[in-house]
Amino acid sequence: MKKIGVIVGREWSWPPAFIDEVNKRGAGVEAEYAKLGGTRMNEPCPYAVIVDRISHEVPYYRSYLKNAMLQGAHVINNPFMWTADDKFFGASLADRIGVASPRTVVLPNKEYVPGIIHNESLRNLEYPLNWQSLVESVGGFPVILKDAHGGGWKQVHVCRSLEDLWNAYNQSGLLTMVLQEFITWDAYVRCMCLGQRDVLVKRYDPNTRQYLPTDGLGQDLLDRIVADSLKLVRALGYDMNTIEWAVRGGVPYAIDFMNPAPDMDVNSTGYDYHRWCVEKMADLCIELAQSDTPPVSETRWNKLF
Repeated sequence: MKKIGVIVGREWSWPPAFIDEVNKRGAGVEAEYAKLGGTRMNEPCPYAVIVDRISHEVPYYRSYLKNAMLQGAHVINNPFMWTADDKFFGASLADRIGVASPRTVVLPNKEYVPGIIHNESLRNLEYPLNWQSLVESVGGFPVILKDAHGGGWKQVHVCRSLEDLWNAYNQSGLLTMVLQEFITWDAYVRCMCLGQRDVLVKRYDPNTRQYLPTDGLGQDLLDRIVADSLKLVRALGYDMNTIEWAVRGGVPYAIDFMNPAPDMDVNSTGYDYHRWCVEKMADLCIELAQSDTPPVSETRWNKLF
């Protein structure tokens, strides 16, 4: 019997519901929580599919998953792409494939690891930065300053002056930050994208973190959001991701699309959204487990170079 392994952190509603959904279907595929305890080089992987929800915070899991792909397992999401991804690359990729995205600049770090001597190790960097020019390049104040590798709305700052920007930047420590155009939106949308084919569109209030009905968006806008969401996840190769769109003047701007361990908890998404995630992920994972197709062997965006 083919097996699906689930790697999780502190989430309690989606994982057991997903495991139950897979196991009750009687498809010759069994789902369980993966058990890991030190991995030998080139060790065979017992799972045909692994769903990864936490390796971005547990480095050993990421190493395990890379070996699992070497052994022929399908890993959701691809750990090699997830390791390489960042919000600045994503902004450039969106622009390259014709998806509207806020103007974005990546900044040198504020601080560095021990051993970096500023006047010796950083001779390629201009100092001081031309902050006014950087701000103007993204459309002027207000601007967004955020972690290039972050998620969960951590280290996201709305800056309305140079003083605000410097204060936020000076707190960033070892993080690499991006400076981004502030989109004053008419509507805000979050899409769950699964299997690079299924997209669930919901209006979303980023201030209260609540999902709302999609009333009032209009079919043309909904169709464009779905099409652009599929463009992004197919270019990135993510089978599990959320994409956030800020709609301004009828144009959806891709605000955030590096969410490869998206929230599926029933308490924050609501029951219908949660069940959609459970059932669509079960469809995808069973299909992959039963497939003889090997896991992706290269990134999807290599053709852009």
